[in-house]
Amino acid sequence: MDKHKVLVVGMGKRGKHHAAAFNANPRFEVVGICDIDQEKLNASAPALGNPRTGNDAAAMLREMKPDVFCFCTMPHIRYEMVKAAVETGVKLIAFEKPVALSMMEAFRLKKLIDSSGIKTVVSHQHRYGAHYRKVNEIARSGDLGRIQMVYASATGWMTHMMSHMVDYMRWFIGNPDAEWVMGQVSGKSKLADNHPSPDYIAGIIHFADGVRGVVECGAGAPDQPEVAKWWGKNRICVQGTEGFAEVLTNGGWRAVTAKGSLKGEGAMNYDLDMPPYIQEIGDWLDSGKVHQCCFDEAFKGCEIVMGIVRSALWGGQISLPLADGPDEIEELKAKMPQAKAIVNSFNKAEYPG
Repeated sequence: MDKHKVLVVGMGKRGKHHAAAFNANPRFEVVGICDIDQEKLNASAPALGNPRTGNDAAAMLREMKPDVFCFCTMPHIRYEMVKAAVETGVKLIAFEKPVALSMMEAFRLKKLIDSSGIKTVVSHQHRYGAHYRKVNEIARSGDLGRIQMVYASATGWMTHMMSHMVDYMRWFIGNPDAEWVMGQVSGKSKLADNHPSPDYIAGIIHFADGVRGVVECGAGAPDQPEVAKWWGKNRICVQGTEGFAEVLTNGGWRAVTAKGSLKGEGAMNYDLDMPPYIQEIGDWLDSGKVHQCCFDEAFKGCEIVMGIVRSALWGGQISLPLADGPDEIEELKAKMPQAKAIVNSFNKAEYPG
């Protein structure tokens, strides 16, 4: 069986992780890498078998016609990248979270992807960590009784981390749709970031199965003192009538059920988490088994996040699914008050107060 040819765009940290994992999997061949920084390409190519390098993603797509187009770029050029891949006729597109910076753009992407029929995945790869999988196993086993609530917090700001948090919240409780959301935001300093976000966002999610979700990201999110790494201070907890189970991105897992008090180790590790993510891309291409991180599930998470932002802008509960609407980030820039977020002490290095 011929290998699937892969073009990877973006040779920053995440792009290099993707390229290395594709290169290590016998189902794939990295035939090209692309970046506007030639020095990054020169440094990355030897470890990937010296594939072709270039600075123009669209031109490389047209000329090389890869099977898989993977891009790990800043979020403001999602649509342009997907459009170029669709026009070339690739078999699968893989890109980094978040899905989009507004619901308007997310709808444009969905229309383009759905009409093309091209398989598409979004990199929510934390779920492949052994500690995440253990909490999912416990949550789905029935050991927690009737699931009542799922809670998630991350110290990182919305556009970096909320997509992850919502994706795993849904996964832990069986991927139900959300019926409505409500939320609030505070602080504008990160709206100028390359991942524009309010400094702090908190939201309530009502899922169709009756489970209540609570999610918060940013300046006001609580510390996880068990975790040293700032970007790893993320917690997701599933609570049921018979106990709870929770995961810390860089702090393992723990649970209390009728079987007793349980815990285990685990931390985000790209060397361990990326290979199964890439393998599932091969499985989808070769056997038709839909990837866990398929675009359709990521799109539902994007709706939840943007619904919470709309609630903060307009007030009240926001019914899902969403209809088309304004650019939420631009609305935040225009309408949020200048008052600064109240920053938790351990977060002050990241959120000027």
